Amino acid sequence: MRARSVIVLTGVLASLLGVPARAAAAPAAAGCDPIDPAACLLPFPNDWYTVGDPKTGTGRRIDMTAAQTPRNTLGKAVDPAEWNRNDGFSPGSMLLAHVPGLDLARTGAAPITDIGGSLAPDAPIVVVDTATGERWPYFAELDANATDPARRALIVRPAKNFLEGHRYAVALRDLRDAAGRVIPPTAAFTRLLGPDLPAGDPLRARQAAERATLADLAARGVTTEGLYLAWDFTVASGRNLSERILKIRDDAFAKLGARTPGYLVTEVTENPADDPIAREVRGTISVPSYLNLPGGPPGSRFHYGPDGLPSQLPFNVQLAGFQCEIPRSAYSTPGRAALYGHGLLGAESEVGSGAVKALAAEHGFVFCATKWAGLSQDDVATAVLALADLSGFPALADRMQQGLLNMMWLGRAMTTGLAGDRAFRSPGGKSVIDTSLGLSYDGNSQGGIMGGALTAVSTDLRRSVLGVPGMNYSTLLNRSTDFSTYATVMNLAYPDRLDQQIGLALLQMLWDRGEADGYAQHMTSDPLPGTPPHQVLMHVAFGDHQVSPLAAEVEARTIGARIHRPATAEGRNPDTVPYWGIPALPEGPFTGSGLVIWDSGSPYQPLTNTPPSSDTRDPHSDPRKSADARRQAAIFLKTGEIVDVCAGLPCRAAGG
Repeated sequence: MRARSVIVLTGVLASLLGVPARAAAAPAAAGCDPIDPAACLLPFPNDWYTVGDPKTGTGRRIDMTAAQTPRNTLGKAVDPAEWNRNDGFSPGSMLLAHVPGLDLARTGAAPITDIGGSLAPDAPIVVVDTATGERWPYFAELDANATDPARRALIVRPAKNFLEGHRYAVALRDLRDAAGRVIPPTAAFTRLLGPDLPAGDPLRARQAAERATLADLAARGVTTEGLYLAWDFTVASGRNLSERILKIRDDAFAKLGARTPGYLVTEVTENPADDPIAREVRGTISVPSYLNLPGGPPGSRFHYGPDGLPSQLPFNVQLAGFQCEIPRSAYSTPGRAALYGHGLLGAESEVGSGAVKALAAEHGFVFCATKWAGLSQDDVATAVLALADLSGFPALADRMQQGLLNMMWLGRAMTTGLAGDRAFRSPGGKSVIDTSLGLSYDGNSQGGIMGGALTAVSTDLRRSVLGVPGMNYSTLLNRSTDFSTYATVMNLAYPDRLDQQIGLALLQMLWDRGEADGYAQHMTSDPLPGTPPHQVLMHVAFGDHQVSPLAAEVEARTIGARIHRPATAEGRNPDTVPYWGIPALPEGPFTGSGLVIWDSGSPYQPLTNTPPSSDTRDPHSDPRKSADARRQAAIFLKTGEIVDVCAGLPCRAAGG
């Protein structure tokens, strides 16, 4: 159903947009950074596009104009208003530049298979935290989707997220082409490296800003010798990334107090006696809506109050449907309350899938789910339209945060009102939910991605299992087979591949508000204000076609997770140092956060920003289908211990 809807919408958009060879070129905009003339906003992220603002957490604020942002084929520029609320760039932002003729292999830049090489003293790409002097790990790639070398981006991706509120300096040096020749810097950058420019020179202000960057690099041993390009950027503050969701969370729960959220059970289905799931319950919960339209439908945006943060309009509520699965074992021994997070643009009905019901039945969990508002089946049209005009993306980002509140609201309902409702009582009259055991979370795919954000902001959860997870959609989209249909829309609207990468980087700045990338620094330790610390267990499918394992590795480094070793069989991972920078889980049960690779025989992920071949088998669903993986997940959710269920060997999941 969703695929057919996307295809229909794509056809409509194609007729409206046409299929030109390249988006209409925008006139040169005032304020574009002259050091990378291939496109305005390059290099990106870049403090050239910020202004000082003492009221923000970083002391800066994004200050882009519509003349500077990418235009679609209709000539519509991205409206930067929502981006200009940010006080810095995404903590997971890819770094973008265009270097004519660049050959990364001849240059010796660290590829995806050698992250440790990015920290070599003579590395041609250097990223430095200017506050600590720490060199930051990364890997570099050229956009494999660009067929025109003149529009091919250099993409530098952090191997763990940048720190909130920190400023980073970037240097590209000793860059070489395919023949091994050194690539000279642009004329503008060459002038910036020279003597002080006179007053009135159009590059004088840029030179003054550049001098601070060069000084920071020089203090860390990076001189101007062989320098091709250098710039700096500031990462958004923790306050800026989280203040919207924390405002609606704290406001909603303060109004709720000790009461249970309002709910209505609409359907109860009793299953046959031989079914390990005894009962399925459906209903709705009434969640305070902080969106600007009654009921908060797809396409609605936050309603902002006088404090510049989301505010609830009088009597505005969102009716969120839920579905719960009650195992038969809970009739005799009350089960543990757990939330389930569904996959890409799905619905709460996914809680009724075989693997989720197996986890519930085998290990005594009562699972309930609601839609991820903002990225559910209801939001498909909004998502497609946003890819045709990126100005529409704030509607998704705002509803995603409302969706996080909806999930928290359902969790509170499970451990209060629903636990006492007759639909959640055994034939003998006992509650099927043991509320003394607290609340857990399990989610897969998009549920693994969004589940990281939910975990970071929830006050009721303590432990979460993130199945086939990752973070940072700007990394994930090009590498996912799921994006191919949606990419058709973006290719029509923004056919220029350089503009596409800039667009994805811009989207991530808002996506951070609703997915794990914006909250990873606080997902486990260092919790957000008013929030407890959490533990996370990540189950990754080796060679996953839909959620790149690469993104899970970045997440693991960022949240401080340890990895089960041996992670894979000898020779399965081509990296110079497989799972670089992720320490091993200790022997014996471990109380902390962890990453486990489940291998069912599929090939390693592509080494480019492209999806795996359709000729190979997708292992995406294999971990959740493994009884051993489910047992490990259940033990973790119940005790907080990560136990080795693989007998000291790499973890295998059956494929096919």
